[in-house]
Amino acid sequence: MDIKNSKTIKKSFASDNNSGVHPKILEAINKANTGHVKGYGDDEYTEKAILKMKGLFGQDTDVYFVLTGTAANVLSVATLIQPFQSVICAESAHLNIDECSAPERFAGIKIIPVHTSNGKLTVENIETHLTGFGFEHHSQPGLISITQSTEFGTVYQPSEIKSISELAHKYGMFLHVDGARFSNAVAHLKCEVNDIAHDAGIDVLSFGGTKNGLMFGEAVIFFNKGLSKNFKYIRKQGMQLYSKMRFVSAQFFAYLDDQLWLKNAQQANAMAKILENEIRNLPGIEIIQPVEANGIFARIPRHITEPLKEKYFFYTWDETVNEVRWMCSFDITEEDIHGFVNQIKKLL
Repeated sequence: MDIKNSKTIKKSFASDNNSGVHPKILEAINKANTGHVKGYGDDEYTEKAILKMKGLFGQDTDVYFVLTGTAANVLSVATLIQPFQSVICAESAHLNIDECSAPERFAGIKIIPVHTSNGKLTVENIETHLTGFGFEHHSQPGLISITQSTEFGTVYQPSEIKSISELAHKYGMFLHVDGARFSNAVAHLKCEVNDIAHDAGIDVLSFGGTKNGLMFGEAVIFFNKGLSKNFKYIRKQGMQLYSKMRFVSAQFFAYLDDQLWLKNAQQANAMAKILENEIRNLPGIEIIQPVEANGIFARIPRHITEPLKEKYFFYTWDETVNEVRWMCSFDITEEDIHGFVNQIKKLL
C-alpha cells in the first residue's frame, strides 16, 4: 500500500495523539543525531533543555524527562506518597481511567475517583473524601490530582487551583497536575505558566509534549526540590531513564524555543473554536461542555456517526447518549475544519 498517496489517509478529530510531529521538532531531532554524546541525560542537550525549562517555570524547579504521559503521572505519584495512601482525582482522570491501573500496580496506592459533570474537582467535592486520617484500617489521603486542561476540555482558573492546593496542604497532602494539555490551558487563559503552576501552589506538574507536536517525551517538574530527591531512582525503576536522552531533550529545547509549545496550543484551540461556531446551530447537534481548550464534546444524531467516522475518524465518548469527542491538534487547519463541517451538513 502506498501510504503517502493513499486517498484514505486524512487528518482525524480523534485525538491530538494522532497528529504528526511539528517540523521544528523533527529538525531538532535530526540536528541532535550527530556524533556521540554521553547517555542517560548526562549530555549538553539535556542540560540546555533543563535550563530552558527552568527559565519558563523558575530556577528553583527540578526537571526530569520521561517518555510517556502515563510515566509522568504514575512516577510523580509514586515519588510523593506511600503505598498505604490514596489519590483523590476526578472520575474522568487518566490516573483513574486510562493508565490501565498503573498507579495501583506501580505505586501500590488507592485511587479515589470523584464524580464531576465537567472534569473539574472543587474544594466541596474533595472535602467529602477527606476522612479516616490516622485510622489504620483506612487508606490515608495523600495526594490530589487534577487535569489541566481536563479530559472534558474544560480549564481550571488560577483561583480554583489555588483553592485546591490550599486544601491539600492544609491536610498535609500534595497537589499533582496532569498537564498533558497544560499548554492548551495557558493558551486559553492567556496567562503566565506559573499563574496555574508555582503561584497556584501545585507541587508537581506533568508537562505534556506528545499531544502538542513532539514525537515522544513529557517533563516532570517539581516545584519543591525537597520532594524530588528520590525521583531519579524511581524513574530508573519505572523504566523511564532513556539511554539516548538527547533525543527527548532536543525536542524540549525546540519546543520551548520561540514559544512553540504555546503557538501549537493556540492553533489547536483556535481550530476548536472555529469548529464550535460552525456546528453550534446545526440541527440535531448539541455541544455539551464549554469549548475552552482544543476539544469539543457534542451529542449528534446516531445515523450520521458511522458514515462520518468513515471520512474523519473520531471517538464516541458516551454511547448511551451518542456523545462524541472531537479533538483538534496543532496541525489542523481551517480547510480541515470546513471539510469536516461540510461532511456533517451533507449527512444531516
